[in-house]
Amino acid sequence: MKPRFLLIGFLCAIALTISGISPAHADFTAYGIRNNPAINVTGSNIEFVIVEPGQKAGLGSNDINGATLGSITKLHIDRIDDVGRFTPGSGPAVAPYLNFWITDGSGHFAVVANEPSNPDFQPLYKGGYDLSFADLSNKVAKVYENSDKSWLPKNGTGLTFQDLANFTILAPAAAQLAAGWDGLGTGAPREFQTNAAYGVNWVFGDTLSNYVTDQEGYRVTGALVSASAPVPEPCTMLLLGSGLAGIAAYRRKFKKA
Repeated sequence: MKPRFLLIGFLCAIALTISGISPAHADFTAYGIRNNPAINVTGSNIEFVIVEPGQKAGLGSNDINGATLGSITKLHIDRIDDVGRFTPGSGPAVAPYLNFWITDGSGHFAVVANEPSNPDFQPLYKGGYDLSFADLSNKVAKVYENSDKSWLPKNGTGLTFQDLANFTILAPAAAQLAAGWDGLGTGAPREFQTNAAYGVNWVFGDTLSNYVTDQEGYRVTGALVSASAPVPEPCTMLLLGSGLAGIAAYRRKFKKA
């Protein structure tokens, strides 16, 4: 193998690491948000053990960063624990809940979320979630993690997901989260200590006691997300760039000949 392609492979590995993609879960990464919840990974199954109020964890993906909310074609996750433990319609019975980081491209970021205890959202739960933007469009969209909502439609109040369809899904950089801004709290979907963040997040646990599980925890599998206009993956960009550079070098060599 030529050194150039060994270098590309090395850079791909770095790019995948930076983007938070792990070998076990190529599309989603499990992480702790607050108060050290236990996260157990067995093959493609992940368990989030939330045993006290305040513990919080996430399952995040950057696969569709750069796409708009309105371009989401599929958003899926399966629950495989026994939800019969919980009161029907309660937070734990219809968890996880859904967080998106969005931006206007001018330096503003906020989290857009549903609450699984919202009666309007509960009919979407069927042993997990299997959604497209059409399922979300007329549902209430609550805005968190930014006290300045002047850049949002209706100043961020009384919104549905349709009102935010053209906003871009994108997580802030770790440095931006570390610096912080007014309204950014400890429950924001970002990894504790590292500030690694993901554009699309399934979230487990919260400050409310009704999101606490027991020792079994929330067990999920099959998380995935897609959009009609996804951003190229890091390795795709590296290989494309290498290919274009190779073509240019070949043309220069051909001209000299």
